[in-house]
Amino acid sequence: MLKNIKEPIWAFDAEWVPDPKAGRLLYKLDETVDDAAVMKEMWRQGGAKEEDPTPYLKTVLCRMVSIAVVTHRVSAQGEVFVQLFSLPKKISDPELVKEKSIVTTFLEALGKWHPCLVGYNSLAADLRILVQRGIIYGLHVPGFCKRANKPWEGADYFARGNDWNIDLKDIVTPGWGHGSPSLHEIATLSGIPGKMDISGDQVPQLWLEGKLDQIVAYNEFDALTTYLLWLRVAFFSGHLLEEIYWAAQEALRQLLQHEAKEAGKGHLLDYLREWDRLRSVVSAW
Repeated sequence: MLKNIKEPIWAFDAEWVPDPKAGRLLYKLDETVDDAAVMKEMWRQGGAKEEDPTPYLKTVLCRMVSIAVVTHRVSAQGEVFVQLFSLPKKISDPELVKEKSIVTTFLEALGKWHPCLVGYNSLAADLRILVQRGIIYGLHVPGFCKRANKPWEGADYFARGNDWNIDLKDIVTPGWGHGSPSLHEIATLSGIPGKMDISGDQVPQLWLEGKLDQIVAYNEFDALTTYLLWLRVAFFSGHLLEEIYWAAQEALRQLLQHEAKEAGKGHLLDYLREWDRLRSVVSAW
């Protein structure tokens, strides 16, 4: 369970798809082969079967398309501040949509602010792809990579089980296998929205169709869900006072309403409505 809480908290989630450039290079496919066909070949090489036509590929073969983060901090006066950020910042900007820009921006931000990272299966997936793709692009991010000599001397994003890189999947399931719950399962049963209209296996097709806005919205949902699950775990382990626990949820509720109105993100109201529905169902148990 959690030993303590380091602030600020960054509850994050990342979305990626098979990288057609990687597929063309590794499998010697001609440039005339379209992205959809390249991805299909990558899945075939990755062991596709009739019952599983799009198997999980090695993260090194995939390209990052979106990262979403919910930040959390508590002031000395006990006021909770929650914010939602997404990359790319503007999906209409071709430069910001590039994978190198997304990965660079996120890793440099980690190196600058040194937040406590919170994810779900992040050690085996999200953080791994960030490191692998950063190396592929030849990035220079010493602030992110720096490791403290002692656990209390600063952030370390590479040591499993430390206070700066929390994988909630490791916490709720000490070990791996069929008994390990998905984020959707444990969140939904906790009264927190899990998967809604889109699931992860639909992301590659959305990317091929140029529907990056839907991918970002889906990514934000997972980051919000990860944050709410972290709140519950932190409260469960005794590291959040009850008033902070409820204040954080109210702060998130206000954030969703504000962002939906001011930033034109109507999908956040969908998340809020589903959150209210699930809470009413679970509270009746």
